[in-house]
Amino acid sequence: MKRLLPMLLVLLLLPACGGSKNVELTVFAAASLQETLTEIGELYQKDRSNAALVFNFDSSGTLKTQIAEGAECDVFISAGRKQMDELDASVAPAVNAGAPEEAAGENPDFILPDTRLDLLENKVVLAVPEGNPANIRGFDHLAERLESGGVLLAIGNSDVPVGQYTQKIFTYYGLDEAALAASGVLTYGSNVKEVATQVSEGTVDCGVIYATDAFSAGLTVVDEAAAEMCGLVVYPAAVLKNTAHPKEAKAFLDFLATPEAGAIFESVGFTPVGR
Repeated sequence: MKRLLPMLLVLLLLPACGGSKNVELTVFAAASLQETLTEIGELYQKDRSNAALVFNFDSSGTLKTQIAEGAECDVFISAGRKQMDELDASVAPAVNAGAPEEAAGENPDFILPDTRLDLLENKVVLAVPEGNPANIRGFDHLAERLESGGVLLAIGNSDVPVGQYTQKIFTYYGLDEAALAASGVLTYGSNVKEVATQVSEGTVDCGVIYATDAFSAGLTVVDEAAAEMCGLVVYPAAVLKNTAHPKEAKAFLDFLATPEAGAIFESVGFTPVGR
């Protein structure tokens, strides 16, 4: 197994009611799922499964790269369809503008057939530090302030789903990210948790994060991005083709789509989609 550099590696080895665990499942999941999946994992292992769960939480782009480079993973849950699509041979790869169609090739085949599902939806929000010292009123106001240089905004890197949603918001407002970065009004985080931390610590005036991360961090949300601004925020999940335990991995994925798990997701602001 190749060395991983996760934001957080959580090993849950709770004993089952009837004995010890005899299967270990590695779950790669978007950083924004850290709190809920840890809770759901504890619930699942308590008396429902003989599988011990190992969670690797990081940005979906980082996790996708680790999988593509050969890291052992049984279940992948991404914060965006793009990262899952790039591992799914059943999805036609995107072709860059101006590139010949044959240059796209095919997506690699990492997804176990008939296991992929859209598990959850989230919202992209504009969050501010306690007291909102910069008096940020919403995305419209933020766009004006960014152009005038009167604000410092934290966003995700371009390979992070929350950063990609932010790029769509910039496009919606006709903002040039490169020009904004050059003017010093942007800071970046390698995953959504890093962006939320910058907001929590008050080192920035505001940040673009998910509603669930704002909830978990106790941050004030001043606006929510509409679908026409950044699209739907969908979390796909799938069992990986190279899993040594397809039955157990599928069982855990099925549990994530149950009302019991859905209630935990909903408690922090996710919308369960399921099958």
